[in-house]
Amino acid sequence: MTNPLFDSLFGDHVGKDTPFLYLPNGETLTHDRFLRLAAQYANAFTAAGLEPGARVAAQVEKSHHALAVYAACVQAGLVFLPLNTGYTVEELSYFIEDSGASMVICKSDRREALNPIASEHGAMLETLEEDGSGSLSEKAAEASETFETVDRTEDDLAALLYTSGTTGRSKGAMLSQGNLLSNAVTLAEHWRFSSDDVLLHALPIFHTHGLFVATNITLVAGGAMIFLPKFDLDTVIKRLPEATAMMGVPTFYTRLLDDPRFDKDLVSHMRLFVSGSAPLLAETHTTFEKRTGHRILERYGMTETNMNTSNPYDGDRRAGTVGFPLPGVELKITDPETGEEVAQGEVGQIEVRGPNVFQGYWQMPDKTAAELRENGFFITGDLGVIDDRGYVQIVGRNKDLIISGGYNIYPKEIELVLDEQPGVLESAVIGVPHADFGETVVGVIVPEAGAEPDLDAIGEATSKALARFKHPRKLIVREELPRNSMGKVQKNLLRDEFKDLFVTA
Repeated sequence: MTNPLFDSLFGDHVGKDTPFLYLPNGETLTHDRFLRLAAQYANAFTAAGLEPGARVAAQVEKSHHALAVYAACVQAGLVFLPLNTGYTVEELSYFIEDSGASMVICKSDRREALNPIASEHGAMLETLEEDGSGSLSEKAAEASETFETVDRTEDDLAALLYTSGTTGRSKGAMLSQGNLLSNAVTLAEHWRFSSDDVLLHALPIFHTHGLFVATNITLVAGGAMIFLPKFDLDTVIKRLPEATAMMGVPTFYTRLLDDPRFDKDLVSHMRLFVSGSAPLLAETHTTFEKRTGHRILERYGMTETNMNTSNPYDGDRRAGTVGFPLPGVELKITDPETGEEVAQGEVGQIEVRGPNVFQGYWQMPDKTAAELRENGFFITGDLGVIDDRGYVQIVGRNKDLIISGGYNIYPKEIELVLDEQPGVLESAVIGVPHADFGETVVGVIVPEAGAEPDLDAIGEATSKALARFKHPRKLIVREELPRNSMGKVQKNLLRDEFKDLFVTA
C-alpha cells in the first residue's frame, strides 16, 4: 500500500537538495531539509499517541514550521484542520468540539485561554511560534528525522476545512487524499507549472487558496516558493523579480497597481498571475494588462471542491468570467427550484461533479444530503451563466438573490452598471426587507480616491440601463466594503446593517 498524497506531493523530493522555500530571513530551505523537519513533527504526533484519522487543529501563524505540520499530518495519516488566525477563543471552542480534535496547536499567548477548552473536549494542547519555538517543536527536535509513512488510500480523509458560516453554523468540509491530489495534478498541468517555477506566496495557509492550490501545485511540480508571512507591498515589489508566478486575491493586484514602482520592467520575466477567492473587477483586468502586458488568469473554486474552472493558459482570458470547467470536472447550470438544467445563456445555480468534490460535511448528514446529490453533483450555492462561447460567469450567491415583487433580481447585473459610472470604484448590491415588495434593492457604492460620485446621475444611468424593478431604491456611499480574510465582500453584514432602512414602525 501507499500514501497517494504524501508520495506525490512530498515523497518524490526525499533526499533532494533542491530549493523549496525562500524564507523571509534570507534562508533557503531545501526539499530534503523540509521533509526531515516534517518527519520530526510526524514522530512527535505518533509519540503523543495520535493514530491515523485523528484530527489535528492548528491556529498558528504562517511559517515553514506550520507548513511542515501539514506535511507531517499527511505522512502520519492524520486529518489536518487549519484554522483562521483571526478566530476568537469562543469560535475555536466550536471547531475543537465539533471536529473532535485530538490535538490543538496554538500560539503560546493563547495557551491559557484554550487550555480549559481543550481539556473539556479531551484534546492535547501544544504551542508553535513562527520562529519554531513552542512545546510541539521542542518535542519534535528530539525526534528522528525519518518517519515510516502511514498507508492511506485516496478515499481516506486528509483535511477538514470549515466554511465561513455566514448563514448558521460553520460546516466542516471533508476533503480526501484523492480530492486534494487530483486537483493539484490537474492545475499544475493546466497552468504549466514545472520545477523551474518560483511562486511568490503571500497568501494565508489556513485556506484552500494558499494551502491546497498554491502549495500543493508547487510541490507536485517540484518548484520553489518565496514564502512570505503576509502581503506586504514593499516586500512583494522587492521579491517579484525573483519569481516566475504569483497567486493572489484581487486586493493584492489593486494594491500593486496603486504603486508606480509596479510596471512592465518589474514583471518582464513573470510567467503567470492568478487571481481568485473573490471576483476581479473588469477595470483591474484592463489596467493590469495596460501596465504590465500580462493578463491575469482568473479561476473559480471553493472550500468544498478546490478549483472547478479556470480561464485558459493559452487563449482568451476573458474579464468577468472564470473560464471553462477544468479537465475531469463537470459543471452545469440548473434551476434552483427543480434542479433541472437550464438553457445556455440562462442564469441558474452552479452544480459541479468530479474527483475534486469533497466527501460531505463532517457529522452533518442532512446538510450533506441537501447540497451533495446522490449522483455526485454538488450544489455550490453560486449563481452563474454559461455564455455563447462556453465561458462561465458568476453572478452572485444563491442567498444573495433578491426577490422583489415576485421578480428575481441578480445583484451582479446591477453592480456591473454601477461600477461603470464616473467616480465609482466598486459596488455591492443587496436586498433589504420592504413592506410592499418583500425585498427591495439597495446599492452600496465605494468611490474612487478623491471622487464624489453624483448619486442623481448614477440613478439616472441605472434607470436607462435596467428594467424598473431592478433600480436601486437607495444608493449609499461607503469608504469600503466589508470583506473577509480572503477578500470576499460580506454582503450578509451589509444586509444586517441596512435591514431596517425601509421598515416602518
